[in-house]
Amino acid sequence: MSQGQNRVHEVFPYLRVKGAPAAIDFYKNVFGATERFRLTEPSGRIGHIELDLGNIILMLSEEFPEYGCFAPQATGSTGMAIHLHCDNADELAARAVSAGATLVRDLSDAFYGERSCVIRDPFGHEWMLGHEIEPVSPDEMQRRYTAMFN
Repeated sequence: MSQGQNRVHEVFPYLRVKGAPAAIDFYKNVFGATERFRLTEPSGRIGHIELDLGNIILMLSEEFPEYGCFAPQATGSTGMAIHLHCDNADELAARAVSAGATLVRDLSDAFYGERSCVIRDPFGHEWMLGHEIEPVSPDEMQRRYTAMFN
């Protein structure tokens, strides 16, 4: 297949959680997500939900151990993070922590021109929260990054 014939058109972060109703409330209250729709099994288990986070759609479901789908709590780690650019990372981090998140990496000003931190939500997922403090070109970013190792 030649390049461009089978392009990726959209990317959707998809989280698996234990306790989807509480996770949905957390994402609505902390990040301002709005619900697009959900699919619920007769047992009440949420099979799929889509939450609008502005310019992305966050997809989420309960664990499905019968299909090998586990939440981070089951393994004790997370293999990905979602990076949210926001107006004020300090304020958003404080709101997240007050809603039950854990601060994994303290807020700091980074070489790439962003003030950022990492939180772990109560469901085991990591979120990078950041806002721009200065515009930095890719070349300058690389120069600063290289300088950190010298």
